[in-house]
Amino acid sequence: MKNWYSTSALIFLALLFLALTMLSGAWLTGLRLDLTENRLYTLSPGTLNLLDEIDEPITLEFFFSEDASSELPMVRNFARRVQELLDEMALRADGGLVIRRVDPRAFSEEEDRAALLGLEGVPVGPGGESLYLGIVGTNLVDGREVLPFISPAREAFLEYELARMVYILSQPVRPRVGLISGLPMDGGMDFQTGRPLEPWAIHDEIHELFDVESIDLEAGTLPSDIDVLVLVHPRGIEPALLGEIEAFALSGGRLLAFLDPFAETDPGPDPSDPMAAVTADRYSSLEPLLEAWGVDFSTDEFVADLGQALQVALQQGQPPVRHAGILGVTQANMNRDDVITGELEVINMASVGRIRLAEQSSLSMEPLLTSSRSAGLLDTERLRMLSDPGQLADEVAPTGDEYVLAARLSGEVAPVFADPSEAGRIDAIVVADADFLADRYWVQRQRFFGTTLLEPFANNADFVVNAIDNLLGNADLIAVRGRGTSTRPFTLVDELRRAAEQSLRATEQRLEAELAETERRLNDLQQARADADLSVLTAEQETEIDRFIAQRLDIRRQLRQVRRDLDRDIEALGTRVKMINIALMPLVVTAFALILAWRRRQAFRRRRNEART
Repeated sequence: MKNWYSTSALIFLALLFLALTMLSGAWLTGLRLDLTENRLYTLSPGTLNLLDEIDEPITLEFFFSEDASSELPMVRNFARRVQELLDEMALRADGGLVIRRVDPRAFSEEEDRAALLGLEGVPVGPGGESLYLGIVGTNLVDGREVLPFISPAREAFLEYELARMVYILSQPVRPRVGLISGLPMDGGMDFQTGRPLEPWAIHDEIHELFDVESIDLEAGTLPSDIDVLVLVHPRGIEPALLGEIEAFALSGGRLLAFLDPFAETDPGPDPSDPMAAVTADRYSSLEPLLEAWGVDFSTDEFVADLGQALQVALQQGQPPVRHAGILGVTQANMNRDDVITGELEVINMASVGRIRLAEQSSLSMEPLLTSSRSAGLLDTERLRMLSDPGQLADEVAPTGDEYVLAARLSGEVAPVFADPSEAGRIDAIVVADADFLADRYWVQRQRFFGTTLLEPFANNADFVVNAIDNLLGNADLIAVRGRGTSTRPFTLVDELRRAAEQSLRATEQRLEAELAETERRLNDLQQARADADLSVLTAEQETEIDRFIAQRLDIRRQLRQVRRDLDRDIEALGTRVKMINIALMPLVVTAFALILAWRRRQAFRRRRNEART
């Protein structure tokens, strides 16, 4: 009888286990524990807020080719990730978001519809079957947004792409942005080839998100229905338009200004004449407005930062050098408490100026981007004919100050062009660089089966869109954008390499100085000789040459030692990381398990002893 009870209990437990296993597949679908540092697999608060604010249902159709992807496991895994994220968003939207899965098989009506909606099929396999991996979003008022092809390489940006689509489709009226640009953001013409250039990526991105109206620098008035005014390198702006800008700002309009002490991307007054760009003025400012507002922005100097200098390539075959005028501003020099920069990682800037308030200014300034403390100011004329960027590092005299590169400005100001009694409050964001909008500083364009894919390597565009969103009063999409970049740089390795480079450069400078001194001594000895046969070296010259050769070999030995020390430090760091990952963590887990087993055994012995007594 006891055996029958035991068998029945085992059968019951087995059935219960099977039932719970099958039910968990339905009850716990999509459930996961996100232990990543940046919570990459958890919907951000911004996405949740956007989903809560959906007033009318939005439909997202996910087009994915099941058959064409049968031999592409990585693509199928990515498609599963897209589906899971869509399902989770639909669950959180509580009926406001409808998800449909469409399989556009070859020669089917679904494939014809996918092509008609603007999705892009990628040829795969020997038969050239098209692979579709895109999303079409629609609302009840004929609004449509399309992601033609979602690249697996942009998985880190997936939530933002979907949140942006929901945001656009949920807006009955798109915000209007006025754009005044002195740079060729719309592409322009390549005068060397005679072919049109592609618009800058940031130009296309803000046009996708906002209703943008371009305004000429020569315009006399501003449109009356814009919400935010964006100024990009407003070089030579007319006084009448400056008065309009002041009136717009004082009447509650929001201002986003990208100024520049030396715009590298400014083609000059005559783009067909390369020398015209070299000799022309390349600075932009908002004088006399900034002066009246108590904002000090100098166009005569730029920030040279040894702590955030980026490597640039020179001629082919030459090693890259650190350019103190091209900066990679990292999280350490971003305002982590501001919604614009709070979750960005790196912003690349070039020949950037500095912003500060005058003593009599009534404004308050909140820095967004700053230099490191290893920065100083150099004359902008130094950039005009710069042949060796590495020379800038020798000219920088770090002051120990953090220069403000971008900032919020707010407060009451008196007008310049209007009646002084018509004072008002301004809310503006000023960036002391316009070059960082250009593609070469933040994004790469790649062709993927006939499709142009943008692969950002910096958060420059994120900063711009975040700033416009924030000035419009929408902070939800900002929180999503900060999750875009998941690259984790080896900051400690970079610091070791940077310190070694500075040591190498100091040693190389010493070698060059001693080489020049030795050559001077040899020339002096040669000129002091009175005999005619100058081809024969004297004993004193031979001694000087031998001394120099020995000294040069010693300095080269020191250079090799510095490089070896750098490699040894990096290898030691890698060894420590491997030991922690491979040995320490398993030991910690094993020790925890042994302690837990020992405590259970002790508790069992106590209970057994108590039962006996």
